[in-house]
Amino acid sequence: MRTGTLVKQLDAYVFGQLLFALLAVTGGLTALIWLTQSLRFVELVVNHGLSLVVFLELTGLLVPGFVSVILPITTFVVVQFVYQRLAGDRELTVMRAAGLSPFGLARPALALALLAALAGYALSLWIVPASMAAFRDFQWEIRNQIAAFLLQEGVFTEAAPGLTVYVRGRDRDGALRGVLIDDARHPSEHATILAERGHLEQTRAGPLVVLEEGSRQEIDAKTGRLDILTFTENTIDLSDETQPGARVADMSEVPLATLLDPHPVNPKDAPRWIAEAHKRLTAPLTAVSYALVALCAVLTGTFRRHASLLRPLLSVAVMVGLLAVQLVSGDMAARNNALLGLMWGQAVLPGVVCAWFLFGPMLRRAPARPARRRSLGRGVA
Repeated sequence: MRTGTLVKQLDAYVFGQLLFALLAVTGGLTALIWLTQSLRFVELVVNHGLSLVVFLELTGLLVPGFVSVILPITTFVVVQFVYQRLAGDRELTVMRAAGLSPFGLARPALALALLAALAGYALSLWIVPASMAAFRDFQWEIRNQIAAFLLQEGVFTEAAPGLTVYVRGRDRDGALRGVLIDDARHPSEHATILAERGHLEQTRAGPLVVLEEGSRQEIDAKTGRLDILTFTENTIDLSDETQPGARVADMSEVPLATLLDPHPVNPKDAPRWIAEAHKRLTAPLTAVSYALVALCAVLTGTFRRHASLLRPLLSVAVMVGLLAVQLVSGDMAARNNALLGLMWGQAVLPGVVCAWFLFGPMLRRAPARPARRRSLGRGVA
């Protein structure tokens, strides 16, 4: 009874350290990646007046994708670091002396890896596609639907590529005063529009500005003459003409069933969609394989009084190689779906090999059950 209680306490002790380290390392790396990637959207805040709340909401939708990518890697790092520290502090030696087998020593790490794999499946199959769809919808809305509401008084605002808008004043009811628009979306029809008043209208096609009492100035490309057209009312489209009228769903935001039976806009992209589906199914499994790589580096081999850096460095080199194989196999499978087996092999095979090195000797040393002898009913003459 005491032995079972001790084993449970040791498992809880090691698992607690692993879980805390995994949350800390994954959270820190996610924050670092978010910080670097969010710099792409700083322009929306600086040049277009996007609020900080909207900026955080937009970039926050990218976080689940970051976590799903780095979770298998952080699982390897945490298992390698924690078990290496336990070995350096001779705690693994004490656990072995207490009668724990290699499987007993690896049990907390395997439990953590299984938990990471389940979290990876939840992220890759449900959370990440939903967050990416919300992110692209939000980004599309900002670029094409609410660009007009980013106009500020006394600021030259690029409402769309080649379209710059200046507003001298803006009333509480939304009316614009002193509007200047430089429209260079079509180089052959570069025009400058001036208007005394205007107001914004929102349509399905995009934002419009209705101008009143103004003029349109345009230089004729053939004659070089300045043409001036005065108007009482004129409507200007402020939407981004470089974007298509309707947003096309990307493979990163569609569900798994759609990826397995793809119907993309470009039929040539169908192999890439199928490879993306298998990537979602195989990527979480790498958390278990990478954890077994780290365990194999720490728990195998002979015991040494002084810690050696050879095996940790070797495991890191193996991890780098596995990540490279993952990228190459995914690219090859996206080009030719006949190579999808490579994706499953690189996700499962390293874990199987490491598990054999870890637990194979223990299974081979397991004593066989003695055969029962049947007593003869008759004596031998």
